[in-house]
Amino acid sequence: MFNKFTIATVVAALFAVMTATTASAQEGSFVLKRIMERGVINMGHREASVPFAYIKDGKPQGYSIDLCNKFIEKIKATLKMPSLKVKHVAVTSQTRLALIANGTIDMECGSTTNNLTRQKQVDYLPVTFITGTKLASKKGSGITEIEDMNGKVIALSQGTTNEKAVKRIMKAQGIKIKIVNVKDHPQAWLALTSGRVDAYATDDVLLYGLISKSKNPDQWQVTGRFLSYDPYGLMVPRNDSTYRRIGTILLADLMRSGEMLEIYNKWFNPGPTNINMPISDTLSTAFVIQALPH
Repeated sequence: MFNKFTIATVVAALFAVMTATTASAQEGSFVLKRIMERGVINMGHREASVPFAYIKDGKPQGYSIDLCNKFIEKIKATLKMPSLKVKHVAVTSQTRLALIANGTIDMECGSTTNNLTRQKQVDYLPVTFITGTKLASKKGSGITEIEDMNGKVIALSQGTTNEKAVKRIMKAQGIKIKIVNVKDHPQAWLALTSGRVDAYATDDVLLYGLISKSKNPDQWQVTGRFLSYDPYGLMVPRNDSTYRRIGTILLADLMRSGEMLEIYNKWFNPGPTNINMPISDTLSTAFVIQALPH
């Protein structure tokens, strides 16, 4: 028969085991420790990066959002904290790196290119999409390549790899293009459709997404060679291999099982906006290579 002392001892022992298990899960991870202390996971997300992360019915959704939601479930399971709250934090191309670096958000779910310069401030999970910079313009404009923009006006999102790519080519080839800086994709698309600019340069998949959601999609085109190579990855804080490994295991498992392709097809083939982009051979190969064994 248990007495009060015995019951108290058992409860204390169970609590100690649970505490030790949770502590072990977050050992060496400042991000997991921060999440535990806050009692909330802060998910940074874009608001108009169709179909990666955008707002519909007041909530973020998209390809990257689905992957981040699975990452969050993996974190909850690792910490044995199923009731962890999730806070959605809207970010832009100008704020996303800083909000990861200063600890405001624990992950960024959007359409962010993994490059060596950004790795000075942030880290990335494995590649989830491969794209590159192209041009969107009105059909009949005569714009097929960046060289056709000489003397014309282009919209560029500040702080993006696309901006750097266009400016680099302009300088190298001596092309004279007037630049209109915009803060996000909707502002750029408005500038293009209203005639303020002749073209918008960003990742081709985002251009197809903007066109698919426009009022008159048949009026617009995506043209030209790739001006940059842009592998996308979910952003995470730098210098936390324990936290990053949780996401790496998750994505490797999804790629190995084939669920990653199912999620891709849900959003791209043809996807809710009818973007109709079957997976490329390059991305398919990337999934195979990154499906690391246990």
